[in-house]
Amino acid sequence: MGLLDRIGRAIRANINHLVGQAEDPEKILEQTVLEMQDDLIQLRQAAASAIATLKRSERQAQQAQSAADEWYRRAQLALSKGDENLARQALEKRKTYVETAKAFATQLEQQTTIVSNLKQNMRSLESKLAEAKTKKDMYIARARSAAATEKLHQMTSRYNPTGALSTFDRMEEKILQMEARAGAIAELNSNELEQKFAALEAGGDIDTELDAMKAKLIAGNNPAQLPSARKNDPQKP
Repeated sequence: MGLLDRIGRAIRANINHLVGQAEDPEKILEQTVLEMQDDLIQLRQAAASAIATLKRSERQAQQAQSAADEWYRRAQLALSKGDENLARQALEKRKTYVETAKAFATQLEQQTTIVSNLKQNMRSLESKLAEAKTKKDMYIARARSAAATEKLHQMTSRYNPTGALSTFDRMEEKILQMEARAGAIAELNSNELEQKFAALEAGGDIDTELDAMKAKLIAGNNPAQLPSARKNDPQKP
């Protein structure tokens, strides 16, 4: 379990480093998964090598046992033929192979335990890797969403509603002032034109009145001669 512990510590270290240094979460998670995949490859290679060694030891143990059995058969054959010395030699040979077979049997127990542990660790790491990939995708999606939200907040903070409305209010006030000035200028121009026409009309009245006064004066200096009633009335004596 040492390898899995090391992987767990590496994951926790990467996460702590991420939080402490504010590094790119996506890069950290991708790197962690890659490291776990490399560890799994190495673990599979170790398991394959251990299994190959186990198979070879099994064959050698079987060969040693077969040889021991063969020399036992020969010892029986020699003894049945009355050759005790040859039977003894055959049993001594058999003893060597029996000891070799026992040694291989001990190795087989150890190698079987090693292979079993490697397979268990490999399955556990495969499960953890699958879980890590799922979490990686989820965390990356969350990190991207958080980054997008942060960027959106940064963008909208530059255009906060209060500031925007304040700007529009100022512009509206400025436009109203411009419209008021334009209206005042137009009104002044209109009043000036009205005054000119009023002056012309007033001047005409004065001229008319002045002409009337002149006519009266002329009429006063030269009174009109009324025709005599007697001359004009032939019936009066």
